[in-house]
Amino acid sequence: MKLGKKNLLVVSFMLFSLFFGAGNLIFPPFLGQNAGEHTVSAFIGFFATAVVLPVLGVIVVAEFGGLDKLGRKVGKHFALVFTVLIYLSIGPGLGIPRAASVPFEMAVAPYLPEGTNLTLCMAGYSLVFFLLALWLCLNPTKLVDRIGKVLTPLTLLCLGFLFVSFLFRGDVQVALPQQAYESTAFLQGFTDGYQTMDTIAALNFGLVISLTLASFGIKEKKSTIHYTVVAGCIAGGVLVAVYAMLTYMGMCSSGVYPIQDNGAWTLRCIVYQLFGNGGAVLLAAIFTLACLTTCVGLINSISRYFSTLFSKVSYRQWVCIIVAFSFLVCNMGLTAILSISVPVLDAIYPVSIVLIVLGLSDKLWKNSRFVYPCVVAGTSVVSVVYAMHNAKLPLGVVGDLFGKLPLFTTGFGWVSVAVVMLVVGLLADRVATPLVEVEA
Repeated sequence: MKLGKKNLLVVSFMLFSLFFGAGNLIFPPFLGQNAGEHTVSAFIGFFATAVVLPVLGVIVVAEFGGLDKLGRKVGKHFALVFTVLIYLSIGPGLGIPRAASVPFEMAVAPYLPEGTNLTLCMAGYSLVFFLLALWLCLNPTKLVDRIGKVLTPLTLLCLGFLFVSFLFRGDVQVALPQQAYESTAFLQGFTDGYQTMDTIAALNFGLVISLTLASFGIKEKKSTIHYTVVAGCIAGGVLVAVYAMLTYMGMCSSGVYPIQDNGAWTLRCIVYQLFGNGGAVLLAAIFTLACLTTCVGLINSISRYFSTLFSKVSYRQWVCIIVAFSFLVCNMGLTAILSISVPVLDAIYPVSIVLIVLGLSDKLWKNSRFVYPCVVAGTSVVSVVYAMHNAKLPLGVVGDLFGKLPLFTTGFGWVSVAVVMLVVGLLADRVATPLVEVEA
């Protein structure tokens, strides 16, 4: 069975909207403003982790039939723990609350009258936000139409209007790069891409796209992989275009506005310069639409997974549980949520990357007993140590030892270890095979 062009476009838009949330709005303009004259190099690195890896992740998970099945290549217990950790991180523990708090704190709160009780307003805003997400998720059969045909086009329309307005009326002055982007702009851009959370989200969304295609009658594995690849490329193309627009506006504003803590403030300055206080409506619409679609996709996919893992609790019940918990975490505030996100992503992201790479090249080690466990174990250890190091936790001798790894201070110490552990895994296979034959 073939998927019509119209339905393929709807699925592609849905995949784009699942990816494009809070971090995707905040970090491209932040990267452009900080990288300044080195924006192109930084953007290429950002493109690798914010577009290429997520699209590949969706394809790999679709091919394996779910993250848990990919994780079983490492081990049964790892598959369960890592899958649950991924779902909790990008779900109610971090991703969903962040998606709800960002539009309020960056596009609503700054425009409220002085003396307004922000805590109470945040509670009211997030309540409406999550009730709307709840309504969308309780009708999963209509999710594709509501997101792919309505919410995503509205988001793109608002972003396109902002960019075109900036081209004709925006203040432009490109500054020198900030210190982190002076000599290693590509690597800094690469790690900036972590903050979108899309690579680990892709390990979640691959199954969502497979189920969506199945709802259109595409159930054969070969056809599912084909249309997943096509939808991924289309969604990736739209992501690149949007990221380029946001990064360009940030770069052009690098010498106009002072460096801010995140890209949301940069967007606020740009919107205010273009439209004055009335621009708050446009900014709030962009943030809310983008974050809502991602939020809905996360709640839907996580509820599907947990309803199969714990069958006594239905999908609809899990939706209610996740929405309620996310509402509580959301009201802790954006600063608290972001302070948790960086070390968590530093620890999880490299493991997700090596899983995707190994999954893509699975034919090379399909019959290997040791490659997946060795590479993932080595990457996990280095990533956790780096996350602790970056969080300024005292590591003593351990920190000194790992600090000698190539590129460790830039967050890429795991690369050399992964390569070494790949060789170790292949050698272990060679040693183990004769032993198995002798025992047989």
